[in-house]
Amino acid sequence: MGACLGVCSLLSCASCLCGSAPCVLCSCCPCSRSSTLSRLIFTAFLFLGVLVSVTMLSPSVESQLYKLPWVCEEVAGSPVVLQGHIDCGSLLGHRAVYRMCFAMAAFFFLFSLLMICVRSSRDPRAAIQNGFWFFKFLVFVGITVGAFYIPDGSFSNIWFYFGVVGSFVFLLIQLLLLIDFAHSWNQRWLNKAEKSDSRAWYAGLFFFTLLFYALSVVAVALLFIYYTQPGACYEGKVFISLNLIFCFCVSIVAVLPKVQDAQPSSGLLQASVITLYTMFVTWLALSNVPDRKCNPNLLTLFDNGTVLAGPEGYETQWWDAPSIVGLIVFILCTLFISLRSSDHRQVNSLMQTEECPPVLEATQQQVADCEGRAFDNEQDGVTYSYSFFHFCLVLASLHVMMTLTNWYRPGETRKMISTWTAVWVKICASWAGLLLYLWTLVAPLLLPNRDFS
Repeated sequence: MGACLGVCSLLSCASCLCGSAPCVLCSCCPCSRSSTLSRLIFTAFLFLGVLVSVTMLSPSVESQLYKLPWVCEEVAGSPVVLQGHIDCGSLLGHRAVYRMCFAMAAFFFLFSLLMICVRSSRDPRAAIQNGFWFFKFLVFVGITVGAFYIPDGSFSNIWFYFGVVGSFVFLLIQLLLLIDFAHSWNQRWLNKAEKSDSRAWYAGLFFFTLLFYALSVVAVALLFIYYTQPGACYEGKVFISLNLIFCFCVSIVAVLPKVQDAQPSSGLLQASVITLYTMFVTWLALSNVPDRKCNPNLLTLFDNGTVLAGPEGYETQWWDAPSIVGLIVFILCTLFISLRSSDHRQVNSLMQTEECPPVLEATQQQVADCEGRAFDNEQDGVTYSYSFFHFCLVLASLHVMMTLTNWYRPGETRKMISTWTAVWVKICASWAGLLLYLWTLVAPLLLPNRDFS
């Protein structure tokens, strides 16, 4: 009897997967905006793909991947003999991650094309965006299964470059959201300080500003200690020094009197957040330097557990600290994209979202009558660009692919060797991010006729 009741409960919840986001006949969906719920479910699809990708890297799954047609047929133009987990065996999880992330990117890119120019929920395509979850899940699974039967050939090499470009753009989106978050944080605490006439809010801003700068200084010291050596590692020294100088310069610009007059909300809190994030990206970049002397994250492993000296034996760890922290930041950024609209019109325009409008009386009535269902809040106009949201998930799929594979390029060797490509992409992303933040500071001065409020 209990089993029957459980099956009935599951079937009632399954009706949500086949219906629209408002889910009229379903009581298992939360009472929330359909726009928010749809973004969360699509994000859950992405996280499901990430979970599968992480599983593919486990040794127990590797042994099952040998049965697929693309596995270990040819690497770098020569046949591979399977002998343990160092040569072809070490490539299996990475190739599987490439295919899983290709499936995710293809799935979201399909929806990005399908949802172009959707203006309101009255568009028939909006029903596809906000409903039919069971069928979309089937499509997702179908694309994933098909991706695992793509012959290797040049697929991995070509898809690697897609991942490099997509990850670079996603790093910039991360920084853009971080800048927006820091500005909003500073504005809200300043407003609360003015309304309550309390110095506690100012003390809080000062504390976090000092904390972020202190962490940044500690990060610089650790980078010099662990990623540089006397008389060697000149690239790492240059990267760390340049980013330190650039962060110091943007911090000075942020408190210049003219900048303060044009943007009263500008301050050192935002600059400290950007400085800490820049040091984080610098750490990610240096963790990919293909030189054992300059990168403690590189290991040289063989079947007998010995360590080989020499660049050809260097192998990147799967779960080193930079990859774990990068994955956490990726998850937080993706949730941020799914849940939040910016307080700034310029950011909403760039990210194709709208400021959260005040709840109208009709909407309040919908909330009161939703009875556990999601309600449609986009009848007069969408609150975010469906197409651009899916494009962001495409970039997220490419970024997590590069993160999980440590930016390893398949086919160039039988070992998992880091390349300078990853280093330069991440360093250039940090420079582009600093330039973007600098532009947000000086733009009101250079373009005084435009509204940057």
